[in-house]
Order: sequence, then structure tokens, then C-alpha cells
Amino acid sequence: MTEPAIFQDIQKEINDRDVVLFMKGTANFPQCGFSGFVVQVLQSLDIEFADINVLESPELREGIKQFSGWPTIPQLYVKGEFIGGADIIKEMMQSGELKELFKA
Repeated sequence: MTEPAIFQDIQKEINDRDVVLFMKGTANFPQCGFSGFVVQVLQSLDIEFADINVLESPELREGIKQFSGWPTIPQLYVKGEFIGGADIIKEMMQSGELKELFKA
């Protein structure tokens, strides 16, 4: 799959859903602690989200990093906007900013 094709796939996922988490593993079976942490945070706020397992495709795993310009996974998108990875989500959760984001 070429870069433009994977970028189109990523953009479609982000456009089609309000909340998308690109992660290692799935919400039911996270494959890394950081992905698992973000899943727990979203679930604690009762947020419905799509989980996209980047481990299923090397093109997707690298493509999402290039797409966002962010070097790590997980990556959270809300209403088409890149929010951040696990560290950003943790900071936003602690400050209350994440809860406010989902109220909007």
C-alpha cells in the first residue's frame, strides 16, 4: 500500500467516527501499556471510540506516525483533530481538559 493510499484510509477512519484511537492491539486486548492506559481513560469517561490496531499492518503503523507527525502510538483523534498520545491524554485527564473536550 502506498503512502497516499494509507493516508486516505487513515483520513477516512478519522472522518467517519467522532473518536478514533490508533493503538497497539484492541480495546479488549491492548498490546502495550500506553495503549491500555488510553483505553482505560476513555472507558472511565464512558466515551465510545473506534479502536484501530496498528499491529495488523506495517504500513498503517508507520503511516499513522507520518500522517500525524507524532512518533509514538497510541494516537487519539477526536472529531477529526489529533489530540495526542498517552502522555498528553494523561495530562489532559489530570487537568480536567479531556473531560471538557468530550462535553463539547
